[in-house]
Formats: sequence, C-alpha cells, structure tokens
Amino acid sequence: MNRGKRTTKGFSDEERAAVKERVEEVKAETRVHRPNGENDVLANIAEMTEPDRTMALRLHALIKDSAPGLSPKLWYGMPAYAKDGKIICFFQSAQKFKTRYATLGFTDAANLDEGAILFKISHVRRCTLVLDWPFPFPTQIP
Repeated sequence: MNRGKRTTKGFSDEERAAVKERVEEVKAETRVHRPNGENDVLANIAEMTEPDRTMALRLHALIKDSAPGLSPKLWYGMPAYAKDGKIICFFQSAQKFKTRYATLGFTDAANLDEGAILFKISHVRRCTLVLDWPFPFPTQIP
C-alpha cells in the first residue's frame, strides 16, 4: 500500500499561491487597523504587466462609476468588488494563472441570470471591449 503519497496531481503552484494569498487577505481583514480596500486593489493593479494593468484600471473606474455600491477588495490576490461582503465580480490578469487572456468573472452573487447578460465569464482581450461592452453593468445588485 502506498500511504502518504499522492498518485494524482493536486493544485498547481499558481493555485497554491492564490490560496495562500486568500488566507493572508482574510487575516488582514480581521485586523483592527485594516487598510483601505481600494488602496489594496490599486496596489495590486500597479503590479500587473501591460496590457492587463490598463484594462484593470479602466475596469476599476468603470465599476466605481457604474456601481458605486460595490466595495473594492482583494480576493485570492485579484482585484474584486463586493456588496454586503459578498464578491460580485473580479478581474484575473493573464499572468495570475499564466493564461492567454485576462478574465472578468462574476460570482453567483451577481445574479446575472436575472437580466440580459447570458454569460458568467468574459475573456477581455482589449480595453475597448470593456469600454464598449454592449451590456450595461448591473447597478441594481440585490
């Protein structure tokens, strides 16, 4: 019997790093003198490479203008936006998990299936896609 050894591959190095980042985020959220979530998000965006940095900055501005009730915060080391403590959407840079494209993702809490938007994940290839997006960003989040 082969106890103690795994026969299947587990999490990738990038996935393990994201989980560790989330643990640190949760620890930081419980500290009394918690820094501003927006500062954390902007610092995270500043560390991104181009063109993801520009897309993330434009997306951040779009979300803040369109949905001011959402609070910026880090989620698994990614810029995210929450309402009542629940993550609604997040931006995953291509370098995060060594993918080809950056991703704008929505969680189930966004309730996207209650409106005109028919997808949960959109791969963002150009900044103009974010600015000319044919669907309005949900401003009324339940």
